[in-house]
Amino acid sequence: MAKDHKGLRVYVKSFDAAMAIFRLTRNFPKEEVYSLTDQIRRSSRSVSANIAEAFRRRRYPKLFVLKLNESEAEAAETQNWLDFSLKCKYISHSTHQNAMKIYDEIIGMLVNMQKNPQQWHL
Repeated sequence: MAKDHKGLRVYVKSFDAAMAIFRLTRNFPKEEVYSLTDQIRRSSRSVSANIAEAFRRRRYPKLFVLKLNESEAEAAETQNWLDFSLKCKYISHSTHQNAMKIYDEIIGMLVNMQKNPQQWHL
């Protein structure tokens, strides 16, 4: 078992995905700074932040699962903002597909962790 949240594959994957979103949104129009850009950055960063918090709450299985579920919801919200980014033509179809695939993988990992919280219990 990982000694801290940074040793979790899902944490690393979600952190890297959030950094990719950050780099991607640098090219979004200035009028989106306080709307789409802010929203997608916030939700993408919340995925790894909630995983970190969940890891520290793993001695309490219900709280652990709750934080993982919040992380899953933030990943789904990020996918929503990616859909808007595509429709607004801020990102290419291939960029959208790649990002959606990464977030689908993250969601899958989070769902598996929620289904088996006992393996993470202290």
